[in-house]
Amino acid sequence: MHSSFTAMMIMVLTVQFFQPGIAFAGDGNDKTFSLKEAVQMATASNTLIKEAIENQKAAIEEEKSVKKEFLPKASASYSYSRLKDNPYAILGAAKINMGPEDNYHWDLTLSQPVFTGFALSTKHRMARLGIEIKGVEKEQAILDVSKQVKVAYFNILLAKKFLMVADEAVNQLGSHVKDAEKFYDHGMIPYNDLLKSKVALADAVQNRVKAESNVDMAISSFNTLLRMDMNRKTDVEDVPEAKPHSFEFNSLIEEAIENRPELRMLRLALKNSDYAIQLARSSYYPQVALVAGYEQNGDNPGATNNDYGNDHNAYITLQGKWTFFEWGKNRVDIQRFYHNKLSLKEKVEGIEDSIRLEVKSAFVNLEVARKNIQTAKESLTHAKENLRITNLQYQQQITTSTEVLDARTFLTQAETNYYSALYGYMMSMAELERAIGRR
Repeated sequence: MHSSFTAMMIMVLTVQFFQPGIAFAGDGNDKTFSLKEAVQMATASNTLIKEAIENQKAAIEEEKSVKKEFLPKASASYSYSRLKDNPYAILGAAKINMGPEDNYHWDLTLSQPVFTGFALSTKHRMARLGIEIKGVEKEQAILDVSKQVKVAYFNILLAKKFLMVADEAVNQLGSHVKDAEKFYDHGMIPYNDLLKSKVALADAVQNRVKAESNVDMAISSFNTLLRMDMNRKTDVEDVPEAKPHSFEFNSLIEEAIENRPELRMLRLALKNSDYAIQLARSSYYPQVALVAGYEQNGDNPGATNNDYGNDHNAYITLQGKWTFFEWGKNRVDIQRFYHNKLSLKEKVEGIEDSIRLEVKSAFVNLEVARKNIQTAKESLTHAKENLRITNLQYQQQITTSTEVLDARTFLTQAETNYYSALYGYMMSMAELERAIGRR
């Protein structure tokens, strides 16, 4: 009975180990990424970045459109009118026809703005500022995607380490169950000691299944960020153990306030609000344009025949227009943009406070992970030695299965803590780099 139980557990492990959902290097259809390759691929294909790039291109086209408003505009018109009666004039007792019943007219007009109250130049500055804002939005998208890829990359490595720990636990507990069965068969241990070992092995098998599924999900998340099939076999290269860095907190805050894209966009938006006020003030000035044209008037569709006057003419006009009273609308618009500017200033201060807190959180998490790495490494060394000694003692029957199971549990926890601290440090570094706006 005991041998059959062990054989069944080994069979379960074999089936689980070769389950097709997990990617391992060398499968043939998989792809192994380095961290640099993963970030490069994600920044080249991620939808968030592509969206930002298209928005930037749209802003460039808008700036080109505004520049065209400085150039003269050409237009043409054509009209036909049918009068009920010929227009006439009365001179004394005589009625004299002054025009035909059928009237055709067409003209060509060229209009060049001369002075717009600085509206066109202000619009152009705003359009150029819009390009800068969209460029910063693209940088923000790259920072976000880069951080997400790094975290997803380290999550795969961490999940694989947890799977390795689970494998070790299953293998060691499997060996322990075999030893316990031998001792029980020779009457050296009670039956409940054997049962404890089998229960521990069953728990370890279940934990391994969970660890395996966690690897699968970590790979799917990584594939999604790189815009690949989420079920595609993908593997990542392990990274060297991180060398802990020391950072000066105030310098990190200064770098974040200077570089964070969110703040840079808000500063540009503040400058844009000044331009919006200036644009609103342009309505206080008169609008001046130079208009030149050519026209034809006649009684035939081509407007080439006119028995009552010249059928064509050309003109040039200096045209001025000044709207000087709109019930205070201009003043209200200026006040609206002014209050929008004050609102942006308050938003900048709020975002700065949030960024300081975000940097503080990332800095603290990094320090915690840095300190935990060495502590966890020492604990891991002790836990390995404790299990080795406990196993030897169990072989000599000077300790119980409970002590062996406890030693294995301590080792599993120590390994979990070590890898959590190690890759947690790397994830915290990625979080800190994003928090200070560093690529």
